[in-house]
Parts: sequence; structure tokens; C-alpha cells
Amino acid sequence: MFDAMAIELATNTGSFSQDVLVTQIELLLNYSNRFYNRQFLTRKAVNNDIVTSLDVFLDEYFDQNRGLKEGLPTVQLLSKSLGLSTRYLSDMLRSLSGQNTQQYIQQVIIEKAKEKLSATKFSVSEIAYELGFEHPQSFNKFFKSKTAVSPLAFRHSFD
Repeated sequence: MFDAMAIELATNTGSFSQDVLVTQIELLLNYSNRFYNRQFLTRKAVNNDIVTSLDVFLDEYFDQNRGLKEGLPTVQLLSKSLGLSTRYLSDMLRSLSGQNTQQYIQQVIIEKAKEKLSATKFSVSEIAYELGFEHPQSFNKFFKSKTAVSPLAFRHSFD
């Protein structure tokens, strides 16, 4: 393919040379895209190991109360800790779970919040700070947008 493109560039035999080159480049990009996306299908075991590592990282992050010092975990933090690019991590997660990395993090935050709201007596503000929110109002708004109930209403459903 590269040889054909080089010949076309060298000879430039007519008004369709540009169209031919663009078509060849498009074909090359389509092959590259197919190769990139195929790895998500053929490397399921490796990708599942990455998701397991991601889950372990997030569990440790919240269990060690790193949110108090470092704030909410970010896509960049996760990709760096796993040694992956942010794009690759997001594409891989989307192929396995239907969610990108940000959505995955948000799902984990909601699960941790639900766990703390149902199993502890910490105030909603304390839980918000512990998870990494700078302002309890942001946590309330986030929680309600993801669950359709406020954190307090969720907690009261267990009483």
C-alpha cells in the first residue's frame, strides 16, 4: 500500500492522483482503526485484569480516605496508575462495560456513597469530604443527578 502511494506521489499522472491518494490514506486509516478496535475483542482476559486492577485501585483510594487529601479520583490519575493512556483506558472500558472512564469512576463513587450512607452514621457532609468533594452541595447535586434521590432521602429509606 505504501509502495502504491509512493508511486502515485512520484508519477502524479493526472487530475485523479489526489483522489487516489486520499482513498489510499483512508483505507490505511480504516485498517488501523480495525486493528485498534480488534484488540478489545481479542484481549478480553488482559482487559479484565486491567479492570480488576482499576477496581482495586479505586477501593484502596476510598478505603485509605485519599479523597480527603487529593479530592475525587480523575481519569488522569487512574490511567497513570495503570500505565495506560487516558484514551486507551476509556476505549477499553467502553468495550467491556459500555461506560467511559469518567462514567466508571462516577459509578464507583455512587456505590461508595450508598455504602457509607446506609452503613455509617457519618453526616452527609462528612461523607462528601471523605469521598473527595470540596463542597457538600456538589455531592448532594451529584448524588441526586445519578440516583434521583437526595443523599438524606436515600439514608432515610433504610430507617
